Amino acid sequence: MNPADNGAASRALLLISDLHLSEALPRTVDAFEHFIRVTARDADSVFILGDLFEYWIGDDMLASPFARHIAELMHTLSERGIALYVMHGNRDFLLGRRFMAAAGAMPLPDPFVITAFGERIVLTHGDALCTADVGYQRFRRIARTTVAQSLFLALPLRWRERVGESMRRKSLARPAQPSPRYDATPDALARLFSATHTRTMIHGHTHLPACHHQHGTARWVLPDWELDHGAPRGGYLRIDADGIHALPLDVCGGPTRAICSE
Repeated sequence: MNPADNGAASRALLLISDLHLSEALPRTVDAFEHFIRVTARDADSVFILGDLFEYWIGDDMLASPFARHIAELMHTLSERGIALYVMHGNRDFLLGRRFMAAAGAMPLPDPFVITAFGERIVLTHGDALCTADVGYQRFRRIARTTVAQSLFLALPLRWRERVGESMRRKSLARPAQPSPRYDATPDALARLFSATHTRTMIHGHTHLPACHHQHGTARWVLPDWELDHGAPRGGYLRIDADGIHALPLDVCGGPTRAICSE
């Protein structure tokens, strides 16, 4: 199925992001497995809008049993006739062709416009919208170049693993209190709506799940997933003939809290 023209689809589209999967988060991994095997069983398509992994430092990570298990799990979707689309996030922008093939996934550009049940919707990970974080935006521009990625991937795996762990520790050290610096800015949102000629947007990245309605537009922010520490959180969006719905994860010990619904 072409994700740019799925208005004729009768089954639902499911969207998730910011799972940050790692071996250190077994309950979150279990929730992802439940989502793939149970929640998505009747879906037409599944869209992962970035940061599937805590970090991804090259497709040679597929040599690890954990990464291979996740890819094989994802591949069961295509085996069941469910399309899978994966967008790069700020943690896993090095997901490459080998991973996509192993997972049975199709890479999705960022941003990307789909037509779902007659409505044009722009999908994006969301990090490019956080323009107040000038330092990160500078890093993002450099890190997404072919030259920078080729140089990094040429390093030994163990060196790259140290870089990934260092970035993870810095992220964990960030204050839990939300800061406007790490949120989408009004100017960036307006530019993306205008450039894509859309009135509905779905993104993740900010870990500030909500549905915002302003000036005739709707912006749905996906939640991150965390079921190993503290109160469980997570969720997904379902798009069907009745509209867009934010739903909680159905996990052991009870569902996570839904982000919002209309």
